Amino acid sequence: MAREATPAVGFRAKNDGVGDPIARSGARRYGAAVTGRRFDAVVFDFSGVVVSSAFSALTSVLGDQLDPDEAMLLLLGPYDEDTDHPWHQVERGEITMAEWVAHVDDVAKERGFTVDWGAMGRSFKELEVHDVVVDRIRSLRAEGYRTALLTNNIKEGSQTWRAMVPVDDLFDVVVDSSSVGMRKPDPAIFRHTLEELGGIEPHRAVFLDDHPGNVAGAVRAGLVAIVVDVPADAIAELDALLGPVP
Repeated sequence: MAREATPAVGFRAKNDGVGDPIARSGARRYGAAVTGRRFDAVVFDFSGVVVSSAFSALTSVLGDQLDPDEAMLLLLGPYDEDTDHPWHQVERGEITMAEWVAHVDDVAKERGFTVDWGAMGRSFKELEVHDVVVDRIRSLRAEGYRTALLTNNIKEGSQTWRAMVPVDDLFDVVVDSSSVGMRKPDPAIFRHTLEELGGIEPHRAVFLDDHPGNVAGAVRAGLVAIVVDVPADAIAELDALLGPVP
């Protein structure tokens, strides 16, 4: 059951012509086009933005038994919504990872699939840090912008993902869905993040995420947002939004 409907948003960016809110860089931009120093904060997703995406690691447990979209739906539910799917409950900290694993095992048994949990662990070890993003976060702080990390995540993985980058050096605020009981794309978690940043007005914040559903939630909360495909392209689009350093 969906908690709050999210507008449909297309996935990857392309040049669709004049008037379409798609950036030349290959990252899709939503909200008002602005120039100059009109923003106070930049909010980043973790997986798929600061580091490479974990979606393929999660779906690797089913191998090639389903196509990627079907595997995503089975394992993670409709990711552009906030529902009572077990994975969404894990990300809100309502149930444990072990309970989700049991759910997947039951569904797989019922449907005749084999689950290779070792594949997920191996795939997670292959996640890479996007240095172009990390370097830009550092420079944003030096330029006086407030920075936040807003991640849909699980309690059991907190120490592991935090060890991948110097989180406390990069971000003024870290919002983990499993700690606050909310998850993207619920607009409430974006409003919460901006409050944690000191009450930043939504239209003065930019959000970067690799999932269009999460970007749609940010836009509904009033932020300007970028769908990240190629990290370097998304950073170029962010720079175009922010304008020159005063």
